[in-house]
Amino acid sequence: MTITTIRSIGYYAIIGGGIFLLSLIRYRKQNFMPSLNESTAVLGTRKAKHLLRRACFHYSKSTLNYFANLTPSQAINELSVQPTNFWLDPYDTTTNTQDGSNDGFWIHSGNPPSSYPYGQNKKRLIISGWWWYNMLKQNTLKHKLIWFLHTCFTVSKDGGAGKSAYFYDYLQLLDFYAYGSVKDLAKKITFDNAMLQYLDNTTNNKNNPNENYAREFLELFTILKGPQIAEGNYTNYTEFDIQQAAKVFSGIKVKADRDTFDQDTGIPCGYVNINQHDTGLKTFSSAFSNQTIQGGTSEAGVVDELSDFVEMIFSNDETAKSYCRKLYRFFVRREWTPDIENDIITPLSQQFINSGYNLLTVTQTLLKSQHFFDEDNSDSTDEIIGGMIKSPVQFLTEIVSFLDISVPNPEASSANPPATWSTDQLDFFHFYRKFCHDSFFPGTGMSIFSPDTVAGYPGDYQAPDFDRNWFSSNTIVARYKTMESFISGQNRVIGLLTNNNGNNYYQNIKVQFNSLSYISNNISDPFDSYGIVVKLMQLFFCETLDSNRINYFREILDDNNSGYWASAWADFQATGNDVQVKTRLDELFTKLINAAEFQLM
Repeated sequence: MTITTIRSIGYYAIIGGGIFLLSLIRYRKQNFMPSLNESTAVLGTRKAKHLLRRACFHYSKSTLNYFANLTPSQAINELSVQPTNFWLDPYDTTTNTQDGSNDGFWIHSGNPPSSYPYGQNKKRLIISGWWWYNMLKQNTLKHKLIWFLHTCFTVSKDGGAGKSAYFYDYLQLLDFYAYGSVKDLAKKITFDNAMLQYLDNTTNNKNNPNENYAREFLELFTILKGPQIAEGNYTNYTEFDIQQAAKVFSGIKVKADRDTFDQDTGIPCGYVNINQHDTGLKTFSSAFSNQTIQGGTSEAGVVDELSDFVEMIFSNDETAKSYCRKLYRFFVRREWTPDIENDIITPLSQQFINSGYNLLTVTQTLLKSQHFFDEDNSDSTDEIIGGMIKSPVQFLTEIVSFLDISVPNPEASSANPPATWSTDQLDFFHFYRKFCHDSFFPGTGMSIFSPDTVAGYPGDYQAPDFDRNWFSSNTIVARYKTMESFISGQNRVIGLLTNNNGNNYYQNIKVQFNSLSYISNNISDPFDSYGIVVKLMQLFFCETLDSNRINYFREILDDNNSGYWASAWADFQATGNDVQVKTRLDELFTKLINAAEFQLM
């Protein structure tokens, strides 16, 4: 076994030709003054890679080349433009009824969810595929912020969030507020049907209180726990405050037929059963200065009461800090020093407050900062760039977008529904369901939009490792089988299956990567093995690597720098026989994607 190090970020081992990340170490402490001052120099390739990976899910060579010539301000402004979905409406093409018909564009049919009793799990899957496809096709900060809000206000689409249409409405709500006020979202999410179902607030009545949602609203969604200073006292709130919050939330119910709409967003929402609402006065603890809130006696009054409660929570500076800490961990790194708390988190949270808790404004400030680009000390290669492990959704989407892997086109709209479903539309469902949703995501530790707990995904909340949790002995195999799957067009993540006749087979994933075409289209001199390797490493990895790593990958193409590769490519051009060059390119791409360096961003 050969063991070496990647800067001071981590260790990897070369075992039988595979690259395995063994462990990560903490960052070296540096003497520097963290700064939110704006970085103004043109990005260049290295910093453009850093920004695109952290701010987007989509990442392509053409996009990288374009953004490398922009300043951070120009780049962030472009990434902040409101995107337009390519695939407008999710649809279900599969048979769900006895007469063999399908439910098509069921969400926009005008029929209540109860009209579609079959295939709700599958429909939730389809909605997540609709979101993933649109995210895959766009260079935008918005999808990253939608995902961030999902980690802040968590529901599990397959873990009690109710009908598939409720999950769609939940995503629409996150989309509506991704560039808006988190405080406003905290009010609206309480009426979201998926949230009402998921955390049982629909069963919360004045005579039979259910504190589940109230507890999570304080502990996980907004102000968060502080140090426990007494029995039932978590500094930022107390158990008594949870009881009072449950009274505020009482009587807010799921509207099963989705015929009630929020007046600000136009999105279906829950309703108030005033007979089950606690209309009395609510008095909170000293954590909230013993504030009292008058109970509402009508639906409008309950909405006002909820607004007063959320305003009270957000008037505490600790709420803004809790979001800014999450934002820092999401976009920058898992840990920070007291200096960063004082010079980055605190001023960022004050800006958050001043902006009315606008998520886009504070995110733009962070992503334009010298600190984000690691420019606030003398060594810009030891801290932030390349200091996070990619989440599964980042890993998969980056591979597909950057390698320009052709995914079947599912685009369709309920405004102009197709007469019959195309092969591409059916193949996308197969690819997303069989490979992405049912194999890759669970295999890598992220059941997409279905975290195991209300706290979210381990990479987002599980201290002290956070993003390190994405790379473990339980998840490594699925990552390392991903490129093999794309090259073969077969589902190597779940491995061999057995049919009814007892024969083994690999599942066709309806998608395939052609390494030969990629090199032909993206490398100016395909005869040069050294140039191929260096160019691909520059594109795929955060940092430039030493000659030992370059030579390791070059050996895959060119045995002992013998000139074999140039001869093999010339033979391919002369004869059209691609076996030799494609076999070696397939191995090169597999090892580059499986390299420890590619796991980092």
